[in-house]
Amino acid sequence: MTIVHTDVAAPAVMIDHIRRLVECESPSADSAAVARSAEEVAALGVELLGVEPERLVIDGTTHLRWRFGDATRVLLLTHHDTVWPIGSLTTHPFAVREGVLTGPGSFDMKVGLVMVLHAVAALPDRDGVTILVTGDEELGSPSSRALIESEAAGARAVFVTEASGDGGALKIERKGTSIYEVRVTGRAAHAGLEPEKGVNATLELAHQALAVAALADAVLGTTVTPTVIGAGTTTNTVPASGSFVVDVRVCTIAEQERVDAAMRVLTAVLPGAVVSVEGGPNRPPLEPAASSALFDRAQSIASRLGLEPLVGVAVGGASDGNFTAGLGVQTLDGLGAVGGGAHADDEHVLVDAIAPRTALLGALIFELLEQGDS
Repeated sequence: MTIVHTDVAAPAVMIDHIRRLVECESPSADSAAVARSAEEVAALGVELLGVEPERLVIDGTTHLRWRFGDATRVLLLTHHDTVWPIGSLTTHPFAVREGVLTGPGSFDMKVGLVMVLHAVAALPDRDGVTILVTGDEELGSPSSRALIESEAAGARAVFVTEASGDGGALKIERKGTSIYEVRVTGRAAHAGLEPEKGVNATLELAHQALAVAALADAVLGTTVTPTVIGAGTTTNTVPASGSFVVDVRVCTIAEQERVDAAMRVLTAVLPGAVVSVEGGPNRPPLEPAASSALFDRAQSIASRLGLEPLVGVAVGGASDGNFTAGLGVQTLDGLGAVGGGAHADDEHVLVDAIAPRTALLGALIFELLEQGDS
């Protein structure tokens, strides 16, 4: 099959574009900052692609969409929000030193966003490509999930330019996530005078936390972790209420459903206590079957481009690619920056990998478009 040798821009140009996006800070919870970032992304996209994107404001969050042609065959999924608060540039300024690029949100995932724009700009024909740039991924995509799923429906493939795994590995499997809050209602009483008249919510929470943790299955890779907890009012009062949050990570839909069913039937241990559960699955898992064909294609292209052999990894973190894989759409993730330190002080990107990874992405898009309806 013919393969395009994508003529990506010189790294110096790409680095300047990355700097523009990194220096436009965009913490997810700050809708005004996200809107400013969207305008910077839109301006860069117009420079490279020659057309304005659609600006989609949902629940106050600004997302961008470029659609080329009438039907989406390849969806490129990226986001422009970050976990870094306004002012982070003061302590973590954008810089490039000895082949390493740093700056808040560079690895996760503004480099990947720039890669998408350059890869599409270099295509000989963009018909069938849709670029979706969301603004709330770091919050769990509350306003963009329906948009993502709508854009992915009917697509031949989804490429997600989240940062790579260690050493540049592509992410061929991601755990699904569920989030719950377990609430307990007890009865208050004086802790010194008549504690026996109370129903201790803290004790009930302890029983429930142990029951919840026991739902984990190490063999199947299922983790069920009680995290934030709180109960009570004063030191001399039997706690009348309390709650804790549960983080669930699973490799398969079957495990996600098993844990969910068990969470729904939690029952109180202490007489008089009442237990309720809120929440549920947030993202389905990205299972290997959803990525294997695209990963094989990427390996073949990398070989033909003279790149290092690709490695695929399974990771516990979720991305918007989980949503598209959950629809049954072929999805390949981790195609973005090579580096490390996501969300951390040492966040960084290896400059030498930017252009080759962009060429790989462009070739993947080209081959999927060239495939036609076969």
